[in-house]
Amino acid sequence: MSNLTFEANGITLEQVREHVWEIPQEGEMRVPARVLASESLLEEISEDKTLEQLKNTTHLPGITNYAICMPDGHQGYGFPVGGVGAIDAENGCISPGAVGYDINCGVRMMKTNLTYDELRGNEAELVDSLFANVPSGLGGGGIVEADIDTVDEILARGVDWALEHGHAVEEDLLHCEDEGMREEADPSKVTQKAKDRGKNQIGSLGSGNHFLEVQRVTDVFDDEVGEAYGLEEDQIVVLIHCGSRGLGHQTCNDYLRKIEKQHQGLLNQLPDKELAAAPAGSQLAEDYYGAMNAAINFAWVNRQLIMHRTRKVFERVFDRSWEEMEMHLLYDVAHNIAKKETHIVDGEERDLYVHRKGATRAFPAGHPDVPKAYRDVGQPVIIPGSMGAGNYVLRGGEHSMERTFGSTAHGAGRLMSRTQAKNEFWGGDVQQQLEEQDKIYVKAQSGATVAEEAPGVYKDVDEVVSVSDDLGIGDKVARTFPVCNIKG
Repeated sequence: MSNLTFEANGITLEQVREHVWEIPQEGEMRVPARVLASESLLEEISEDKTLEQLKNTTHLPGITNYAICMPDGHQGYGFPVGGVGAIDAENGCISPGAVGYDINCGVRMMKTNLTYDELRGNEAELVDSLFANVPSGLGGGGIVEADIDTVDEILARGVDWALEHGHAVEEDLLHCEDEGMREEADPSKVTQKAKDRGKNQIGSLGSGNHFLEVQRVTDVFDDEVGEAYGLEEDQIVVLIHCGSRGLGHQTCNDYLRKIEKQHQGLLNQLPDKELAAAPAGSQLAEDYYGAMNAAINFAWVNRQLIMHRTRKVFERVFDRSWEEMEMHLLYDVAHNIAKKETHIVDGEERDLYVHRKGATRAFPAGHPDVPKAYRDVGQPVIIPGSMGAGNYVLRGGEHSMERTFGSTAHGAGRLMSRTQAKNEFWGGDVQQQLEEQDKIYVKAQSGATVAEEAPGVYKDVDEVVSVSDDLGIGDKVARTFPVCNIKG
């Protein structure tokens, strides 16, 4: 490693500035590619096929400025996780593989007025009650059993449906990205098979890296923004991480297969068929966009129902109303999404499909799409670490629009595959160690899930967040640490 170049797997990156590395445009590449990382994170990112996948994304028609990999980047399906690609919405394309299978796999944080001292002694009861009341694991089982008409309504209306049916309050919508509803959603473009998979999973965590975690705020780095967000040291908060379950997965799969059949010409131009894309303006691009937005709405309802159920659990454990405990939504952010947004490119406004796969929207102060409550300080950004590490709340940084199309990292990012993690860790040992050493209570459907998500499986979240903070794309506001965690 020199100060100027980095080489891995036959790919050379040149250092543009601190934490910014570029794969220069060559051959069939339409734009350069950029990796935002420290030297140590870049070493980790280069250990799988992330750099190759990132380079491949530069072949997508209409991609603008450069393809971007965030500091938490790792190998994904076609498009790397931690990838951002802004593609011209008129002359470009939209790619389900660049969105991901778990459409709107996102996170939301709920605040409380409880302190860590008030919670201590209740950890075991709380984790048991959450585990018993919030459905998790593979397969079916949700908080709401729905028929297809109800699924269609959820797909069309998002959290507005939850409000009407008593699972939300008005303030929840105001503190959710897009107020919990994508108006471009078209339930008719979601297949019957996808709806059938989703109707029994509304209000469920699922498995894999999804979780519900009770946390305590350990540090507030920016007092002014912390006050605007309602965060202070020793406060208890709840983090929920899940997505659109089987409905989103099926939707991605359905459209990948359709695109492969109908747009073979474009597919043949791409170095990886997993990047299969529909040309902008084509019927299939419009259909996928409508279906994807419907799946986004489904995921927001999923997290809303889990949050509402969590409020009820806290009411029973602490014997007071959730309103008394001030259990209010801080914010909900979406990952695995392609959104039509207007950005300035070469001095002109352009409509772009901004693909954020394992990346978070991070709009700065003053942006009209930031909720009014936070517009003066910037959009909240929530960055989960691992079960044994800290998590962060950031705010959209002042350089995010010019450097990353208003985006930053979405988590710590995996170091190991799930298979490797299960070979190296034993779930029961991880659970015991977390409880004995760190006073973190974990409950899961299987030991294998705990092993897959062991702290050693992930990159250093502190370093990921430092890169974001140094680049001015997501500024540190607060840090939290796990207390209780339930997993699928």
